[in-house]
Amino acid sequence: MGAQTRVYKRRIKSVKATKKITRAMEMIAASRIVKAQRRVAASQPYATELTRAVTAVATGSNVEHPLTTEVEKPTRAAVLLIVSDRGLAGGYNSNAIKAADQLTNRLIGEGKEVVNYIVGTRGVTYYRFRERAITQSWSGFTDNPTYADAKAVAEPLIEAIQAERGADHSVDELHIVYTEFISMMTQTPVKNRMLPLSLKETAEESAEVIESHIKRGPEIRPLYDFEPSAEEVLDALLPRYVESRIYNALLQAAASKHAATRRAMKSATDNAEELIKSLTRLANAARQADITQEISEIVGGASALADASAGSDR
Repeated sequence: MGAQTRVYKRRIKSVKATKKITRAMEMIAASRIVKAQRRVAASQPYATELTRAVTAVATGSNVEHPLTTEVEKPTRAAVLLIVSDRGLAGGYNSNAIKAADQLTNRLIGEGKEVVNYIVGTRGVTYYRFRERAITQSWSGFTDNPTYADAKAVAEPLIEAIQAERGADHSVDELHIVYTEFISMMTQTPVKNRMLPLSLKETAEESAEVIESHIKRGPEIRPLYDFEPSAEEVLDALLPRYVESRIYNALLQAAASKHAATRRAMKSATDNAEELIKSLTRLANAARQADITQEISEIVGGASALADASAGSDR
């Protein structure tokens, strides 16, 4: 076997080993997508009812609450970016970071100071490499987030927006950037303002939820009596609302990451198969060239011996 043929054989063996790894990662990601989709669906009823409750309390009372009151001239905005702890997911992390950069540039253009909160090691690495300040970060749970993780993320954000204006850690707005899971093939980065709560938007969300009930008959709006007070009810409800929104975003991001990983690993497996075919053809061609050269050398040697024998006979 010639030297060139051995090189091709080694490369084919290496690519086959890589193909086994990418195929296994594709299968694992595919199984995790199903679980992530179920968790997203399971969290939806709680978020829906909580949205209705917050909307009802906020619109049914005239209480001004820090989480629902617009600041006249906002100067500081917090941006919560949710990405993954791991790579090998195609453009999943880079697309979310790009959306966060666009949001940051817009907020800076509006004259606001941006305070960064990051979920996911990839986002932390990106920001630290570019020497961008990070107020707080979390990692280690992006593939399988729990409600406790969402609560841990939400706590400092709620404290920041409830803090007295002008304090070192206070913010006037809270924005969130994550990747929304639409289908197995489509995941879209989204950037939304989460606080102060827009009552118009929450009312629209609530209206969508009760649309099916309206079709069956007129919706009866309940009358609310707040005990002990509407303000204290909002104090209890709105943090839960923020936690549920962040939890849903974490679940959406996890499902999107698994889908992106599956797609990337399938592409890598297909590319490995094509590379193996190409290297096999090159190896066959090199082997054929070696065989042809050996045959030529044998024929040439035999011809030289024949000429030498004929010369000696004469």
